[in-house]
Amino acid sequence: MAYMSQERKKEIAPKIKDILKGYCLKGSLSVRHHSTLVLNITEGEIDFIGNFNSSCGERVSDAEGYIQVNTYCYRNHFTGIAKDVLKRLIDAMNIGNHDNSDAMTDYFDVGWYIDINIGRWDKPYKVVA
Repeated sequence: MAYMSQERKKEIAPKIKDILKGYCLKGSLSVRHHSTLVLNITEGEIDFIGNFNSSCGERVSDAEGYIQVNTYCYRNHFTGIAKDVLKRLIDAMNIGNHDNSDAMTDYFDVGWYIDINIGRWDKPYKVVA
């Protein structure tokens, strides 16, 4: 059963904060329902949403202000520095995690889930120059 504690979040947080600081991004880390580590990126110099829209092209409708990053398919949805930052963040959020899931037999075994949000539904991501 997936489980994320506040103590584990505190162990992972310094690495996440270092990555955010290194790319001039602001964000917050939280735990949702004791099972998911959630990173909300609120502002920064990287235009994640513009990158997402240009990378996905006609496959999806244009995002405005807010995106929930698909942490399994982000490589297809982002390019360049945006993709590099997300890879580093996802790797850091998964330190100590495991995934022994088998979708074919409907068996899911993960240490915890991760979510990354660019902006929020009520507060858009802000690109700072």
